[in-house]
Amino acid sequence: MIVTLTLNPSLDRTLEVEALRRGEVLRAASVHLDPGGKGVNVTRALLANGVGSRAVIPCGGAEGEQLVLLLAGESVHTVAVPIASRTRSNVTLVEADGTVTKVNEPGAPLTAAEFDAVAAAVLGSAGTADWVVMCGSLPPDVPVDVYAGLTAQFTAAGIRVAVDTSGPALLSAVAAGPDLVKPNRDELAEAVGAPLSELGDVIEAAQTLRERGAGAVLASLGADGAVLVDDDGVLLAQGTQIEPRSTVGAGDALLAGFLAGGARGDKALIEAVAWGAAAVGLPGSRMPCPADIRREGIVVVDLSREPGPPVSKLSAPGF
Repeated sequence: MIVTLTLNPSLDRTLEVEALRRGEVLRAASVHLDPGGKGVNVTRALLANGVGSRAVIPCGGAEGEQLVLLLAGESVHTVAVPIASRTRSNVTLVEADGTVTKVNEPGAPLTAAEFDAVAAAVLGSAGTADWVVMCGSLPPDVPVDVYAGLTAQFTAAGIRVAVDTSGPALLSAVAAGPDLVKPNRDELAEAVGAPLSELGDVIEAAQTLRERGAGAVLASLGADGAVLVDDDGVLLAQGTQIEPRSTVGAGDALLAGFLAGGARGDKALIEAVAWGAAAVGLPGSRMPCPADIRREGIVVVDLSREPGPPVSKLSAPGF
């Protein structure tokens, strides 16, 4: 069982348009409404592939009720904690060439009592969990060290912890010693305060996060695949290029695939890249099911056996 925590869930509306032109009236070719939030997506991807998972989320207002209904429609195991503020709504515009423009609301603030209720729900669900996965941005006024505090509680109880967030919340969580963090390239660059234009830069930045406390770093690099840096060394996985339809949720699917694959070694990294690539080819923030996932053509290279970090230009931002 994998328990996910999403402190800032959302309703995600995705509109596909031919091209985004400012100041004009645009007609969408299609519209998708999906439950959103990084941890929610991890649970959705896991359940779609037969892996047990439960999502803990704060929910409020009509949007929160609709979010719960959408999750129930997908048979997602949800622990919904009621809050006074309404759940946020996000809008994503996807152009025909794969360009994605997102407009995200800041989210619903949580009172101290509401956060305590959410934390208690996670603790209550985590007793038999293999992993607790804490994902996404923080709602307004929530302290940046909340993931760090929860990480310390779970690791002390012998539960493995994965964190997928960014900015100060990521740095704070890393210092608490999570078993795994999953930044994309931009988030990793922000964490170390340096641009990452080459593969060697990514590896060095991942090692920096490990020195600061993270047990393993899974860095998603979009079209360039993913890098895993842990006690076993450095692995790079890359697959064949696919025609992108939407990158929304692709990083969440990648993390879910890695956990489903055992969270270690070649097999887990192949699953990660395969699940992430499958999500890119789906509309909106749909999560891939077994029929969508293709593992053929994914190659894993053990870079720790190379004489030095490869000098390889990165082609695209990660998801």
